[in-house]
Order: sequence, then structure tokens, then C-alpha cells
Amino acid sequence: MADKKQRLRDIIAAKSLLSGSFTLASGKASGYFFDMKKTMFDPEGASLVGELLADLLGSDGETKAVGGLEMGAVPIALSIAMKSHEKGRKLDAFFVRKEVKDHGTAKLIDGNFAPGSKVVVLEDVTTTGGSALKAVKAVRDQGGKVDTIVTIVDRLEGARANLEKEGLKLISLFTNDDFKR
Repeated sequence: MADKKQRLRDIIAAKSLLSGSFTLASGKASGYFFDMKKTMFDPEGASLVGELLADLLGSDGETKAVGGLEMGAVPIALSIAMKSHEKGRKLDAFFVRKEVKDHGTAKLIDGNFAPGSKVVVLEDVTTTGGSALKAVKAVRDQGGKVDTIVTIVDRLEGARANLEKEGLKLISLFTNDDFKR
């Protein structure tokens, strides 16, 4: 598994770690940005994320689904669901819209989410935890149980402490320190 994690780190470093001038979702300015869609829409990158996270989440037996705020969590949730199926442990996938759509089913949470079930909220990159908290609120408002946030990269800019204040545990595959710039 260590080789797969190293390979994923290399893909992220090559495809998703950008230098320049960026404004993050938190509103902070940064000289670098993790554009995780480049990794998540790469066949090998998506497969590795799904496998590593399905293994990480597959052991508790209580988690029924994974998902998070659109757009970043969508490919992650889908890759985990696919890999969990291959491993004989089904984890459903869902996503939280940024706003309720005004047509069709008018759902805020879409996909395979069941009120009352335990879920894990996903993020591609976590800075302050604000996006994760939006997803957690939506899930809890719909009767879901969530106590864990899983992210691919924690930028180490306060998310862990902010989430802990809300009774949430943050698990990351990588931190900012894993990517030397």
C-alpha cells in the first residue's frame, strides 16, 4: 500500500500542484494551489484515491455512504464507491449541492444517501474546513450521522482545529508537508 500512496503523491505533485497567485475557497491568498480535478480525472489517480480511501474506510462496518460538497467530493465519492464494491464492501456515494436545485426533485443531497445512516464527508483539499462544515450541516439536517471528514490533502491551515471544535475528526491521506515546493 505504501507504494500506491507514493505513486498517488507523485501524480498529485505532477498534475495537481500549481504555482502562481490563487484565491482559495477560504478567501485566503496563496502562492500554490492543489487542482485535484487533474488527479481525480486521471484514470490512475482516481483508481488510487478510490483504493486507498476504500481501504481506509472499509474496516469500521458502520459507515454506509461517502460524499461531500459538489464539485470536489463527487469524483472522490464515486471512486471510493466503485473500489468498495470491488472489495466486497459496499459504500454508497452521494453529494451535497451548494444550493437546492429549482427543478426535478429539488434535493440538496443527491445520490445514495439515507437519513439516519452513518456517513463520512469527503474533501479533495482542506484548508480551514469551511466546505466540509457546509456538507456536515446539510447531512445532519437530513438526519445523517457524521463524525469524520476525510481529505486527500490537508493544507495544515487550521482545518483540524476548526473541525475538532465541532466534534469532527479529520483524516488526511497527505498533508502540505508531503509536497516539497
